[in-house]
Amino acid sequence: MLALINSVNPWLVGVALNSILLVVAWIAPKKLLTSAGYFHAWLLGVLIWGTLGWQGYIVVMFYFLVGSFVTRIGMAQKEAEGIAEKRSGARGPENVWGSALIGTLCALGVGMLDLGTLPVTQSLIADLRSLLILGYVASFSTKLSDTCASEVGKAYGKSTFLITTLQPVPRGTEGAVSLEGTLAGVVASVVIAFVGWAVGLVELLGVLWCVVAAFIATNLESVIGATLQSKYTWLTNELVNILNTLIGAIAAIFLAWFWAITVA
Repeated sequence: MLALINSVNPWLVGVALNSILLVVAWIAPKKLLTSAGYFHAWLLGVLIWGTLGWQGYIVVMFYFLVGSFVTRIGMAQKEAEGIAEKRSGARGPENVWGSALIGTLCALGVGMLDLGTLPVTQSLIADLRSLLILGYVASFSTKLSDTCASEVGKAYGKSTFLITTLQPVPRGTEGAVSLEGTLAGVVASVVIAFVGWAVGLVELLGVLWCVVAAFIATNLESVIGATLQSKYTWLTNELVNILNTLIGAIAAIFLAWFWAITVA
């Protein structure tokens, strides 16, 4: 079946598959996205399938499904405390691209390299391609880690502390961390990184880089939330998510590159 799918133009497959899923999601009673969010997710799905095929698509779908489920954990309690995601967790366009913009840029970079029009050697193209794919997986490892850390911390965090001062703060405070949330975030980054390995996007060592990068980026995001987000109104949650995934992708790429030039 996969061989048959791979023999067809991936962009046509992406359009057809995501159109079918859009119709199914549109008529389903449980809404995971807003109306506009569904169309932006359709575009995202087409871009990912067209550039990274079914392997990249599985990673982004895994993030979306697990992230949507985790967001709804303890929803009634979080809504009562005023710390739940808006629209009861239904994602809009801003959420789609806040989570997936960096991963999409990495995927588009891979697509450009696959066109073979760049005046560089094939070995350099292969190296750049593997690093961009690593950045793609790392960006979603980072975002799922952040989502699980935040949502589990809001629902089950017994003690939450401001990451910059370690002073106790209420759950849901920007920049707050908890043991429960931190552990959930680490587990989430490990699982989705292994999904990337299972479909052949990254090697086992790449799983390690994704997990380390996700941990670094998630904690830096908490620092940004604790120090800058309350001071600047333009620094929205969506923009912080983009910065978060950018840091995760860059960190993983740097770790892999540094390892390659010093150890490998």
